[in-house]
Amino acid sequence: MKLFKNPNIIRDYLSGQSYLADDRLATTVYLAWQLKKPLLVEGPAGVGKTELARALARAMQTDLVRLQCYPGLDEAKALYEWHYQKQLLYIQSSRQDSVGWKELQDDIFSIEFLLERPLLKAFMSPRPVVLLIDELDKSDEELESFLLEALSDYQVSIPELGTVKAKHIPLVILTSNNTRDFSDAMKRRCLHLYIPYPTIEQETAIILMKVPQIKKQLASRLVEFIQTIRKLPLKKTPSVAETLDWARTLVLLGCKSLEPHTVRLSLNVLLKYEQDIEKVNEKLTGLIPEQNNEESEENQEEDCKAAAKTKSEQPLWMSRFDF
Repeated sequence: MKLFKNPNIIRDYLSGQSYLADDRLATTVYLAWQLKKPLLVEGPAGVGKTELARALARAMQTDLVRLQCYPGLDEAKALYEWHYQKQLLYIQSSRQDSVGWKELQDDIFSIEFLLERPLLKAFMSPRPVVLLIDELDKSDEELESFLLEALSDYQVSIPELGTVKAKHIPLVILTSNNTRDFSDAMKRRCLHLYIPYPTIEQETAIILMKVPQIKKQLASRLVEFIQTIRKLPLKKTPSVAETLDWARTLVLLGCKSLEPHTVRLSLNVLLKYEQDIEKVNEKLTGLIPEQNNEESEENQEEDCKAAAKTKSEQPLWMSRFDF
């Protein structure tokens, strides 16, 4: 596959999918594909772990098969289930033909009666897919133990059918928000990648890529403000996803600069707890970065252009009067 010839190509393809990847990320993805190892991606919530899997699936032009983890998720829901209703109908219809139990058993426990869940679906796919096991840290340790066989040999055991090997080894992405540690056996089978909060330059570039309508100066001040409040003891630190939502909000509100009044009105888009909003509002004046001269001149120039456009659109009889 051309995408995985070298890390530079991976970085360029991800950029084409509006995902900014640094050299370390691109190199780790390259090694995960070449070594046929799962990639365990850890980091704070909302920094782009799940989006990495989506971007890779789009770049590979293949399917994204997602297993969303949660407490109580078991092997049956992750791997397969038997289609009991279909089996029952087949048994009832076979009674008329006096089919023996041995023959009947062979029929009803076949691939035709199998309901593929995400893991088996990825293994049975006729082409390589991206298998996303999302938020693995939310699942129980029993599921983690089950995944050890599946992710080491890319095969699973189904008692009625035997061992099922993957037709094509998928690109496996496991994500975690670091709510619990994994076993050494799981970590040994995976390559590890940690995605931290981006730098000011990286986050500004992400906003300009995802929200092209925003002005560069406003994006820079917005990121500087967010990176400052991330240092506060908040109940929930704003993520990159919330940064993008706030950037789109400011564009919708027609903001040209970061003004205290507008910030107060829209803080609930950025912060999800009232106590965090109150904490930021108390220090708001000192948190908003000062407007530089370049930004002021840019806003003045835009205002002049808008005024000139408005004046040019006035009827001829109005242009004779000085309003």
